[in-house]
Amino acid sequence: MTRHYLNSIIFGHEAVSDWEVYPFCVPTIRSLRTLELHPKVTFFVGENGSGKSTLLESIAEKLGFRAAGGSRVQSLHQHQYLSPLTPLLTLSRTSNKPMDGFFLRAESFYNWATELDELEATPFCGGVLSAYGGKSLHQQSHGESFLNLLTQRIDGHGIYLFDEPEAALSPQRQLSMLVRLHDLADDFSQFIIATHSPLILAYPDAWIYQFTDDGIERVAYEDTDHYQITRGFLRDHKTMLKRLFEKEGELDL
Repeated sequence: MTRHYLNSIIFGHEAVSDWEVYPFCVPTIRSLRTLELHPKVTFFVGENGSGKSTLLESIAEKLGFRAAGGSRVQSLHQHQYLSPLTPLLTLSRTSNKPMDGFFLRAESFYNWATELDELEATPFCGGVLSAYGGKSLHQQSHGESFLNLLTQRIDGHGIYLFDEPEAALSPQRQLSMLVRLHDLADDFSQFIIATHSPLILAYPDAWIYQFTDDGIERVAYEDTDHYQITRGFLRDHKTMLKRLFEKEGELDL
């Protein structure tokens, strides 16, 4: 299967000096050896703290993005990795060179939007907001700014990493994201996305890696915890809530 830019991620276990420190103590990171990537769309899914965002961040740093997110142009001043995992990763690349790239982090989106405003105000960077709908992202809703990023800033022929993009989007907007994702994937783009959204995970033919205490496993969409929990809730939410409240927050699914 021909990949656009990245074939796989390889973790150099032999270089770890202390497996008790973070992030090497995380079960999924500890078990990681080689992770093959889909040529178009790869998903990371798992509970909070399972290591999916940690791995995504290190891949982003290895590609030249800042841990806070943004484009590689905004990352040129970065000279060192923030995550101790990053220097131990090797990215198996194809001979193709991406023309574009972006690392989106929901948790740092506000700070990144503020930085864009500051760039817009500088003499040599004026007009930077034209790629984001022509106005400050702080003057748009979170969802609007993210969709402007998808439709106006991201051009295709690139590699894109998204960390929980659903944080900005309603269910309807998540479906709109899938349409744009499909167009970009067909335009020589490759995505790695960490998500909790069963809607976004439904993108056809993608590879889904589920992060659990047992390690990282490639699974079918219907076998993800997110799909099964959501399906069970929508099928009979009253019964599920009753069981949940009776057990004071603990529910075996």
